[in-house]
Amino acid sequence: QVQLQESGPGLVKPSPTPSLTCTVSGDSITTNPNWWSWFRQPPGKGLEWIGDILDIGNTYYSPSLNSRTAITRDTSKNQLTLQLRSVTPEDTAVYYCARFRSSSGWIDYWGQGTQVTVSS
Repeated sequence: QVQLQESGPGLVKPSPTPSLTCTVSGDSITTNPNWWSWFRQPPGKGLEWIGDILDIGNTYYSPSLNSRTAITRDTSKNQLTLQLRSVTPEDTAVYYCARFRSSSGWIDYWGQGTQVTVSS
């Protein structure tokens, strides 16, 4: 059974660069054909795609967040990391990681999400 567990700072002040971690169990983040995605859902809004990191390590980002986003991975820990620079209250959201199967075009596993609140 594949499980994804997000963790993050919870409450942050504007401007810093918080890091969120997604720990994956039951599968390797380097296994083909898995891609690993980050999403977020602001309060009262829909789900927004942030970016992907592929099994081979390539990254793709949403154009609206590309300049502020970095997705990296630690293969020894089987973890993904999301960094979002220069955060504002508009970045307040529940952040999710997910496994995307490029062979089928579907997301088949989600983490439970972690709340990030940006407030001064």
